[in-house]
Amino acid sequence: MAVSGSRDSCVRKRRVDSSKAETHFVNSSKDNGANTDTDTEKEKTLPSLHTGTYWLTRIVLLRAVAFIYFVAFSVAYNQNKQLIGEDGLMPCKNYLNSVKRYVGGKIGMAALAYTPSILWFLDWSHMDANLDGIALLGMALSGFVLVTGMANMVIMVALWVLYHSLVNVGQLWYSFGWESQLLETGFLAIFLCPVWSLSQVPRCCPPSLICIWTFRWLIVRIMLGAGLIKIRGDKCWRDLTCMDYHYETQPVPNPVSYYLHRSPWWIHRFETLSNHFIELIVPFFTFMGRRMRIVNGVIQILFQVVLIISGNLSFLNWLTIVPSLACFDDASLGFLFRSGSGAKKAVLEIQNEDATGRTPEPNKGMLIRRVVNVSLGVLIGYLSIPVVMNLLSSTQVMNTSFDPLRIVNTYGAFGSITKERTEVIFQGTLSQDPKDPEAIWEEYQFLCKPGDIYRQPCLISPYHYRLDWLMWFAAFQTYEQSEWVIHIAGRLLANDTAVLSLLDHNPFQGGDPPRWVRGEHFRYKFSKPGTDSAAQGKWWLRKRIGAYFPPLDLEGLRGYFQSRNWPHPHIRRKRN
Repeated sequence: MAVSGSRDSCVRKRRVDSSKAETHFVNSSKDNGANTDTDTEKEKTLPSLHTGTYWLTRIVLLRAVAFIYFVAFSVAYNQNKQLIGEDGLMPCKNYLNSVKRYVGGKIGMAALAYTPSILWFLDWSHMDANLDGIALLGMALSGFVLVTGMANMVIMVALWVLYHSLVNVGQLWYSFGWESQLLETGFLAIFLCPVWSLSQVPRCCPPSLICIWTFRWLIVRIMLGAGLIKIRGDKCWRDLTCMDYHYETQPVPNPVSYYLHRSPWWIHRFETLSNHFIELIVPFFTFMGRRMRIVNGVIQILFQVVLIISGNLSFLNWLTIVPSLACFDDASLGFLFRSGSGAKKAVLEIQNEDATGRTPEPNKGMLIRRVVNVSLGVLIGYLSIPVVMNLLSSTQVMNTSFDPLRIVNTYGAFGSITKERTEVIFQGTLSQDPKDPEAIWEEYQFLCKPGDIYRQPCLISPYHYRLDWLMWFAAFQTYEQSEWVIHIAGRLLANDTAVLSLLDHNPFQGGDPPRWVRGEHFRYKFSKPGTDSAAQGKWWLRKRIGAYFPPLDLEGLRGYFQSRNWPHPHIRRKRN
């Protein structure tokens, strides 16, 4: 009985303990449920970002500008030595010397004003190292801003000066409109930042509305310039037929271009009409209040994305997205940032302080900054006068700068459309006699431009091959107008490694260089999907037009090179 009682006691004790445990579990569950409900309520009642501030907009703008800078400096690092280096096709040292002679033989303010570049102050005997150093420093600084979202005026000025230094000595290779557009965009980005502070949300330096409006003014000018030059230019923009040709004849098509070219005619008409609407009408949404401004920003970004998909236009369209971002404020860009931490949390706190009247009193530095911002607005307004006059002129010019620092420029693209695609194909032979009908001519292939009809079009945007792009222009000019083409031919005759690094295929790799090089002129057309040609793997069909330049050998080019102060290539033949 004692044992039995003891067991009953134990059972009762366990039941009591179990009841307590259950009670504790239920209470804990209730508490946890209450906490969960509280957390849910907190999430529901998290304050939302107010409209009209641009702290997050600044971060997005700076990262976008840094991305473009990084791409541009990457292109420079990989190609500058071959194009403007010591042994480049157009050495920048020769160009600087010619500028020096032009301004009186001294490196002073006149030379710096004519060609703004820090290369004036560097050792010209190591020009390749100078060019690489500028590009690598630019990549490092832009990479830092891209990753961290933090920048100050010092970094952004450095990036602007570094890229200016390359553009101004880049000659033909840097003669494209997007170079000036990047310099203008980079200049405006300087004024988004505090002088020294490296913070995503520097409380003492709120984003200037004047600076934001300079970005908006930039996208308005870019679009209107592009739209007006089309309406005033090629007739096909007015009869809505330009897109019948554009995808096939643009400088460097991509694989998507091949299929877009075969779209029905009514799609091409719609594309052309849409282009006119987006470039000539939508920019005015910028001045119609916040909602319409956001609509403008969305449309412009989507438009640039379509252009990016449809062809390799360098970083131009990526760059054009940047000022479009200024159409959005913190409230519209908040979805890009995580809630409750980091930049978004800091902005919410600042907005709360401002709403409750706890805004810090402006100090001397903030007052000076306001003066700087107003001065920026006045400067941009003043420099915009000739740009606006150009937009209104019936003789409008595109991609032109009216000041040496390229702070405010004119823009435009594809004012005229080529109706057929022609290509210059370099060919070489080992034959002693170039007129021998038995001579075997082998073709060089560029990195991206059409050549081999079986090669799929490349996809490289936002990267850019400068030589490939210039070859597009050379194809509808003559070699007398593009003498650098003959310079390339001479380098190929010597198997020059610098020039060959800009090509994809050298048929004489590992052997003797060709004895003769010639340029052949071909007309190219996309093959039609579903045809026998396409089934055979042909992306292109081509037909020979004739000779672009006659067969050349090194000895015959000696006088041509000497008259242009080009070093005569040294022949290195393979030993048996």
